[in-house]
Amino acid sequence: MASRRHVIADDLRAQISTGHIKAGDRLPSEAQLAARYTVSTPTLRSALALLQAEGLVEKVHGKGNFVRHPLRRITYVGGGRIPANAGLRVSIRTTKLRARGHLATLLRVPAGSLLTEFLCLSHDGKSPHSLARVYIPRDLAPTDVPAESSGPEGVATMLTKPRPPLAEVQERVCARLPTPMEAAALRISSTLAVLEVTRVSTDITGRIVEAALLILPGDCAEAVFTTHHTTEDRRAE
Repeated sequence: MASRRHVIADDLRAQISTGHIKAGDRLPSEAQLAARYTVSTPTLRSALALLQAEGLVEKVHGKGNFVRHPLRRITYVGGGRIPANAGLRVSIRTTKLRARGHLATLLRVPAGSLLTEFLCLSHDGKSPHSLARVYIPRDLAPTDVPAESSGPEGVATMLTKPRPPLAEVQERVCARLPTPMEAAALRISSTLAVLEVTRVSTDITGRIVEAALLILPGDCAEAVFTTHHTTEDRRAE
């Protein structure tokens, strides 16, 4: 027999799929829903968590639970690019800090080295799209980055400062659960996995000039990597 939380989730899911509850609608309060289904508030929240994990419902702090608009796929292309989207808006917060712990290891710098962090939160319309933290050694970081950009490519252009050509860009992709801050920023359930892309760029002198951590909601993200074979590669096969 299905548990009460699954019965509630099934009923709400059916109402969403049939259009009885439309995208963008706010659901009744948790107390009202708990009374309607004659269950405790924890049971009701457990049912909502199932829908949040499926990407059907998002919880907005201080406002309630809303039906999400149909998810647009987010494609990450190897090399640090997300294809441009005309509706994408990026807010940027700049923080000066010192390298500690994993940051010192990631950028291969002594603990206490001066860094600049650019926290970039992208929105597709009103919905959060992706989150990125970009770390650059202080002497290489631009000082005139505005608080908002029209898209991720614009952010990449702004963060690029004249420097030696890049020799290597290493990317690591993994799936994990979001931190509380990431779940709140992306308005996703803490039980929904995110796709994390860690990109480290090294110049021809061997210095790491940038480390970026990109976080994408796992229910609508995919990563695409393409290998281009040279003529020499084909002759060797």
